[in-house]
Amino acid sequence: MKRGRGAPTAVPKEPPPAPTGPGFTSLSRRERLALRLTLVLSGAAAWWLAYTNLEAFATWFTYHLLGMTAGTPLASAVAFLVYEAPKVLMLLALVVFGVGILRTFFTPERTRRLLAGKREVLGNVLASLLGVVTPFCSCSAVPLFIGFVSTGVPLGVTFSFLIAAPMINEVALVLLFGLFGWKVAALYMGTGLVIAMVSGWIVGRLKLERWVEDWVHQTSAGNGHAADEGPLTWSDRARLGRHAVKDIVGKVWPYVLVGIAVGAGIHSYVPENFMASIMGKGAWWSVPLAVVIGIPMYSNAAGIIPVVQALLSKGAALGTVLAFMMSVIGLSLPEMIILRKVLKVPLIVTFASVVGAGIVVVGYLFNAVL
Repeated sequence: MKRGRGAPTAVPKEPPPAPTGPGFTSLSRRERLALRLTLVLSGAAAWWLAYTNLEAFATWFTYHLLGMTAGTPLASAVAFLVYEAPKVLMLLALVVFGVGILRTFFTPERTRRLLAGKREVLGNVLASLLGVVTPFCSCSAVPLFIGFVSTGVPLGVTFSFLIAAPMINEVALVLLFGLFGWKVAALYMGTGLVIAMVSGWIVGRLKLERWVEDWVHQTSAGNGHAADEGPLTWSDRARLGRHAVKDIVGKVWPYVLVGIAVGAGIHSYVPENFMASIMGKGAWWSVPLAVVIGIPMYSNAAGIIPVVQALLSKGAALGTVLAFMMSVIGLSLPEMIILRKVLKVPLIVTFASVVGAGIVVVGYLFNAVL
């Protein structure tokens, strides 16, 4: 029906906006924050529950599901692999996610002012001290190393951190303090710091940046731009953290599994009595040989402590055993394999040679003064 000339025109009411998610957009800001916090805490609790039950799962999987005989080298290797592989990958994912978020607070220029902006020697010192207070094994330190390199921190400074993080461990310090007193513990920490600082300085002097894989520098350009675009919300930071996990862990996980598998075999099939017999103080070659033997093995400081105690109880020299321990946790095979994804072979060889030489010097020093 037509309206008359003077009839008022009805203005239709605008429909309410449709929600873009399952009720999420209709929540208040405080409710959305509470929901996100609940999801984060639930995820963290699930991660912790899975992580703390890995050893029980490995035992059940090896001895009950597979029915393997306890005490055999093969069963020990399988249990080691089933336990360590998910543990390292879970730690890697957690560390990479955290570093991915942390990096959103620092632009490349700000990071350079923090470390690279200072004299190189001071940068090596700061990176080494940061490594000491960082409770990561060698595999977990690698993502942090990638983060440093990809934000423009000098290569030598990043190596100082990479060396100090696993090598100078609070568990090892407590053990040495309890067994031999504060002087030995201080000597261990001091020599470890010197190795990290001097090795990083040498690598920096050699100017080996051309032996870093190209994708690391490409990561630098992409992440730096994202961090410089403007203020980021926590949702943005979490998204960048997830992207870092997908990018980095997605590239290195096969290398982690191969390294742990090799380490599991050596861990289970190399007898302690044989190692103790060649770690005496008398032979000049015992220290370098202990370093060569320790490099292929995989363990963190907590895992290698029982082996160290067993070797010392069988008469092995302290300096030789500590050189062995440093090589296991500072130059582990999984670390070398992961580094191969970001570094070319000449740089890996240079890094291992410089650090290995420093560890040998420490071993001889301990054997000479103790």
